[in-house]
Amino acid sequence: MIQLTDIIKAFIKGVTHSTCSLIGAWMTTITFPILLVSVILDMQGIIHNPVFGFVVYLIIGPLFITGLLLVFLGLFFFEGKEDVGIFTYEYLKGHFTAGERFIKVRKLIFLATVLTLINVFIISLTAYSGYHYTESVSFCAQLCHSVMAPEEVAYENSPHSRVACVECHIGEGAQWFVKSKISGARQLVAVVTGSYSRPIETPLHGLRPARDTCEACHRPELFHGDKLQVINKYLPDEKNTHVQTVLRLKVGTGGYQGTEANGIHWHVSPENKITYTHSDRGREHINEVTLTKQDGTQVVFLSEEAQESSETQEGGHEGGTREMDCLDCHNRPTHIYLGPNKALDQKLAHDTIPQSLPFIKKMGYELITKEYSSKEEAKNNIATVLRSWYRENYPELVKNNMPLLEKAIAGVQAAYVENVYPEMKITWNTYDNFLGHSDDSGCFRCHDDSHATSTGETISGDCDTCHVILAEEEENPEVLSILDGS
Repeated sequence: MIQLTDIIKAFIKGVTHSTCSLIGAWMTTITFPILLVSVILDMQGIIHNPVFGFVVYLIIGPLFITGLLLVFLGLFFFEGKEDVGIFTYEYLKGHFTAGERFIKVRKLIFLATVLTLINVFIISLTAYSGYHYTESVSFCAQLCHSVMAPEEVAYENSPHSRVACVECHIGEGAQWFVKSKISGARQLVAVVTGSYSRPIETPLHGLRPARDTCEACHRPELFHGDKLQVINKYLPDEKNTHVQTVLRLKVGTGGYQGTEANGIHWHVSPENKITYTHSDRGREHINEVTLTKQDGTQVVFLSEEAQESSETQEGGHEGGTREMDCLDCHNRPTHIYLGPNKALDQKLAHDTIPQSLPFIKKMGYELITKEYSSKEEAKNNIATVLRSWYRENYPELVKNNMPLLEKAIAGVQAAYVENVYPEMKITWNTYDNFLGHSDDSGCFRCHDDSHATSTGETISGDCDTCHVILAEEEENPEVLSILDGS
């Protein structure tokens, strides 16, 4: 009868006589305990470091599996096969076919089964944890520090900061999972070689259809009614005067329980299919808009340029035709970069920058809109200039309330570093936000009173189409007092 010691001796002899198996055995012996402990620590959430996950799942895990393969190949295909006769197919076949000899190989079968189950468990655990690691925010946003740092900061400050990256960038389904991994491999090569775009070009054309993504949570057919929006702004005067614009937004619906589509979300109603032709990658310049109604009839609106040439201008290889969806208005739903005024207004509204510090809006704007070669240079210059200016112009304030000035400095610095990244060539307004109509962009790409049909019908640029202005840059707007009941 075969003894367990005979099995172990044969296995060790086969491994030591094969260079391939010996290398594999060393690899598995070293990586096994490290891998097991690391995976357990990661699953318990004890270590929060993207590099840790990268090393465990993309380096140690593959090394462990490679070691197992080398042991197997060395034992059964290379030099070690002569020393492990008891593991060969011919030997096992002889004992399985002869019932009285089967009892002799029970220990061998038991040992092989136990080792196989252990390896399957470790590999399955590593694969499961590794899969979730590659789907995590830390992997997507933090591993490639210089490349994704701007996107991570913008994401953390966005309304979707509790939604994992993959929920929008990948979503459900094997098709988009495979596409994302292929795209990710290409991006990894770009990061390693330094060939990635600076800044990262948008819009991204490899994402899932926006309606499949956005409408997993947001349902435009259930939107209805209007929304009150209050926009806070601070003037560049001594008091940093707080003014407010109050809007009644006609959010409307894409069709709700038989209600006719209306308001802003009329654009995504199933009854109205809108396609447009643009001449640039950023979809800023729209030449033709086509509305296909429920009965199949079409209304075509051409821009002035297209009308003059009597045909739609494709505008080169970066243009194209697209069906309108959520991202044509909400093009920065998560990775939101603010302009200098909005960045400072937000910090003032949240009291990150104290409103009581004279001229801080004016001084902050002047400093953050200067050109700097790095964030460190910007932060140092902001601190130096603000301290010097306030000591010269408001010495008593600095003397009696230095913490107020230091708080303002930190707030102005934050307004800059959260939106400008010199190393990625991201400056103020690098990325346009189409939600609204600043700088003749956003809504005004189509709603400009110049896109017209052959009969003279135009896409209206009337402000009241999407909102009603109840107060515009007023101090203590009366309408808010009325709504508040005071």
